Amino acid sequence: MAERRTYSIAELGPRYKWIALSNTTLGMLIATINSSIVLIALPDIFKGIGINPLEPANTSYLLWMIMGFLVVTAVLVVSFGRLGDMYGRARMYNLGFAVFTVSSIMLAITWFGGDAAALWLIGWRIVQGVGGAFLMANSSAILTDAFPANQRGLALGMNGVAAIAGSFLGLVVGGVLAPVDWNLIFLVSVPFGVIGTIWAYLKLHDTGVRKHARMDWWGNITFAVGLIAVLVGITYGIQPHGTSQTGWTSPMVLSCLIGGVAVLVAFVVIETKVDNPLFRLSLFKIRSFTWGNIANLTASLGRGGLQFILIIWLQGIWLPQHGYTFEQTPLWAGIYMLPMTIGFLVAAPTSGILADRIGSRLLASGGLLITAITFLLLIILPVNFNYWAFAAILLINGIGMGMFSSPNRAEVMNSLPADARGSGAGMMTTFQNAAMVLSIGFFFSLIISGLSSSLPATMHDGLVSHGVPDAAASQVANLPAVAVLFAAFLGYNPIQQLLGGQLASLPPDQASFLTGRSFFPNLISGPFQSGLAVAFGFAIAVCLIGAVASLLTKDARPKDRESVGEELAAVAGESGGGPSELVSPSSER
Repeated sequence: MAERRTYSIAELGPRYKWIALSNTTLGMLIATINSSIVLIALPDIFKGIGINPLEPANTSYLLWMIMGFLVVTAVLVVSFGRLGDMYGRARMYNLGFAVFTVSSIMLAITWFGGDAAALWLIGWRIVQGVGGAFLMANSSAILTDAFPANQRGLALGMNGVAAIAGSFLGLVVGGVLAPVDWNLIFLVSVPFGVIGTIWAYLKLHDTGVRKHARMDWWGNITFAVGLIAVLVGITYGIQPHGTSQTGWTSPMVLSCLIGGVAVLVAFVVIETKVDNPLFRLSLFKIRSFTWGNIANLTASLGRGGLQFILIIWLQGIWLPQHGYTFEQTPLWAGIYMLPMTIGFLVAAPTSGILADRIGSRLLASGGLLITAITFLLLIILPVNFNYWAFAAILLINGIGMGMFSSPNRAEVMNSLPADARGSGAGMMTTFQNAAMVLSIGFFFSLIISGLSSSLPATMHDGLVSHGVPDAAASQVANLPAVAVLFAAFLGYNPIQQLLGGQLASLPPDQASFLTGRSFFPNLISGPFQSGLAVAFGFAIAVCLIGAVASLLTKDARPKDRESVGEELAAVAGESGGGPSELVSPSSER
């Protein structure tokens, strides 16, 4: 690949930063839509390839379809941010768009079924995660290079809006397309990926400081092995082991967790010895970088599993209680969660603009405090809630997350030297994505812990009282709580799935009642609320820690106060601003 020169912002002109913002926003939007679109489409995907994900032998397929994308992005973003620092952030970002697009095509053309199809989908989802990691690692660095310090809050805020909004929009898009044809959920990304790839190649240029150095191979290897081991251990910790409802005590999970931590300790030691480390540990001497990342980590721990818990709450309990069939619940769960997206869409860019003017510490800390309060309100809320109260809490939760996200990213990125922005952005995204996987594992485990204490007896008594033989009721009641959770999460009729052939031996009226819309939601409501209180109590604690960490950052406010409106007006008023000016000379590509 031919060497390309690095341009100055002055050479590219005042419009360039808006080109960078629009393209990176598209990249983040498409990446995060694809991270969540699969969640809602899982029932249709597994039905389409002829696999029952609730069978014990197939649980791993289900988990890796959910977690594979997140695990890969968490592992690779630092390495890809480092590559951006060395070889050009725009070049690495454009490569990510291309990889993402190719993998979307390969996912969409899946034509076979069974175990081979499941492995094919998981494999290409992992490749798609590689493309997503290139996009995530370099988008923040590209924006930080392109925008002046007094406008970075807005730019990073809008980019963050795309990231969070995409994760919720994916639920709705998946709910609409998957019932038509599950292949469409991957195909819908292809035209945007093609446009984004060509657009990035033609318009984006490297403007930051490029630092050529040897790749830290030992650092890359130990970091990847250690983090993958830890995240795999967390993923399998959700599954039951022996007589335990979860797998945290299994030799395989313990080996992954202990071995992974040991390798990560070795990674830290290696990073202090090499000349050009993957993790620039010296960056942690920067106060805002350190405390900002701690806040980002704890905030991600608090909110990472929220989406999954809300989907289970809506699909497994609330929507069936309010007249929706189990087949309808995936789409409507996405629709009823939109207030959170709206709150974030309003708050994130607004807080980004305010952070540019008044500083970020109080905004970020206040946002996490508001988020913690909403978790408390969700604990207090009845399981069979009034929707408008639920919607109001989600709206405020989105506002709190938006208030935190943009100022936090701006604070961290503004604290970095120019030659470390790719690496620093990758480190920040690693903490965020790894915390998301940790959060999902913790939330599921805490909910399962709460369920397992009372669900077996409640389910046994409920089934027996409606004619199910005691032996069959005991067998179903002793199934792992995770099977019940996954059934609710996937929008399946849980009792129909769990009882199976036993239904044929029951009187028709009893069988109809057991598989209707009220029995399972009413049965699980009490045990689920117990688990909910434990999980959201954990979220409150980590959000409060993040709020304190945000207060400990060093609030450095830029002196230049040219508003975004003035900037846009200046750009629009320039003479000779034809389309040709938007593209820098390409002869050196």
